Amino acid sequence: MAAVLVAQKANELGLTVKPWVKTSFAPGSQVVTEYSNKAGLTKELDKMGFNLVGYGCTTCIGNSGPLPVPISDAIRDGKLIVTSVLSGNRNFEGRIHSEVKANYLASPPLVVTYAIAGNINIDITKVPLGISRDGKPAYPRDLWPSQENIQKIVTEVVNKTMFIDKYASVYEGDEVWQNLKTCDADIYNWPDSSYLKKPSFFTNMRVNPEPIKTIENARCLLKLADSVTTGHISPAGAIGIDTPAAEYLRASDVNLKDFNSYGSRRGNHEVMMRSTFANIRLRNELAPGTEGGFT
Repeated sequence: MAAVLVAQKANELGLTVKPWVKTSFAPGSQVVTEYSNKAGLTKELDKMGFNLVGYGCTTCIGNSGPLPVPISDAIRDGKLIVTSVLSGNRNFEGRIHSEVKANYLASPPLVVTYAIAGNINIDITKVPLGISRDGKPAYPRDLWPSQENIQKIVTEVVNKTMFIDKYASVYEGDEVWQNLKTCDADIYNWPDSSYLKKPSFFTNMRVNPEPIKTIENARCLLKLADSVTTGHISPAGAIGIDTPAAEYLRASDVNLKDFNSYGSRRGNHEVMMRSTFANIRLRNELAPGTEGGFT
């Protein structure tokens, strides 16, 4: 609610999101849309460019969508370090977008604030976000709602019935989900799919596996520093166009727009094998001066 009120005040002052900033709104529940509509405030986010794109895992798992082509070109040609500010729960390198290196977690109102500033490399307590309609510099303190104002709206528009109604049908899904063809069988029939693929190494698997064998003469492929994260080891974000996973999907006649994310394709071992250590920001000390899956 605080973010919506910040957007409302910014609209009143005539402040806008900078044109090079990509914005989106993906709340964790449909209830958020419900009480935002009830308060008559959804339009305030829409005016700021924070249009609803979905619910749940969206931005923080790399499904924030592509950047405008001129911005992508500028990042690659200028080797720019660009950033995102999000109110999600992941900030691994390359997670939010393959071309966005640094990601900062912030409160929802700060996300709106930095979108207006268009730059995280400033002290927003001292540098104005912009100039208001009356010609005065505007700062976050001019946008920030009081706790009393937030609580007043919450009290007026949020009630338990919203949660009961929305969550009562949470497993029903939309028309597309309801019309999916399924097989009523005890054993999964493994249809032809680029999302779920029967692992070949399960074929003829024994009930009692062979004893673990000693690994001899193995060579190191990666030497990683202390900053390595699960996001480097097994990325979950969007699949980049120049990755081994992308090469596999193209060979499987999957269009670029349908690549989706590594996380969504974890049911396909062919994708998972190609995503291991595939983070574009991985730094292997055996291959100094490189970033990505080099060894």
